[in-house]
Amino acid sequence: MASSKEPAGMPKYVKFIFGGSAGMGATLFVQPLDLVKNRMQLSGEGGKAREHKTSLHAIRAIIRNEGLSGIYTGLSAGLLRQATYTTTRLGVYTVLFESFSKDGKPPGFFMKAAIGMSAGAVGSFIGTPAEISLIRMTADGRLPPAERRGYTNVFNALYRITTEEGVLTLWRGCLPTVARAMVVNAAQLASYSQAKQLVLSTGYFRDNILLHFIASMISGLITTAASMPVDIAKTRIQNMKVIDGKPEYSGALDVLGKVVRNEGFFSLWKGFTPYYARLGPHTVLTFIFLEQMNSAYKRYVLKDESASSSL
Repeated sequence: MASSKEPAGMPKYVKFIFGGSAGMGATLFVQPLDLVKNRMQLSGEGGKAREHKTSLHAIRAIIRNEGLSGIYTGLSAGLLRQATYTTTRLGVYTVLFESFSKDGKPPGFFMKAAIGMSAGAVGSFIGTPAEISLIRMTADGRLPPAERRGYTNVFNALYRITTEEGVLTLWRGCLPTVARAMVVNAAQLASYSQAKQLVLSTGYFRDNILLHFIASMISGLITTAASMPVDIAKTRIQNMKVIDGKPEYSGALDVLGKVVRNEGFFSLWKGFTPYYARLGPHTVLTFIFLEQMNSAYKRYVLKDESASSSL
């Protein structure tokens, strides 16, 4: 089994940089799926007729109404989110993982989950301003032209939100965002590490890209099922408008209650297909990029030919 510790000499800042770079690289491939997921979660809001019946219907509508480039709406916000959120969460996770590994043995499953929740909470708090920008930018195209916010890029969004609604609005929906991140990271990071160990223990696999792919797809499925209800609450709170001083939702529980009451219980998993189609490949690509950067650093910078994994 692969060693759980990096060879001495890899600076902690490198772990943080690698984490963010891996997430940003993955986002370049899956941003269109994030857009579709957000549109699906907002479709039928408030009991209205659903704008998109399926993911393919949503993709066709986006291309027809916004052009081919429309499927990459919000890319700048997606990249900033990864640069803040993923850099922090994977960096914190790696550091804590190593701290709780003893005598070359990785921490147990529940400790991995606790480490993942801690890393997710810290990362999501830092990444919330980019998250709210991403939600609003990807949701804008579904609105009538007169109601669109019209952010030109993530920095324009951050500036306008601050000047028009106050700086604290950048952390609107912070609690459900942190809750979602804790669920996602407990499920994703812990299940990824656990899946790797289980698959390796069969004796049919080695620590290579195929193993990382299988573990990532298992991790993505578990994470999708666990986190979708919290994610839809986060999405709707961060996209809501305040009309005459009254917000559309009072909190995450209000969102969940209205979704169940007006749209049905299983609407809490609305957009499951694009969510998993986005989260699965994003998980795969993030961990593959991260593992390959770690291995390359150890091999070429630290001159460690074993180049074993740290996750």
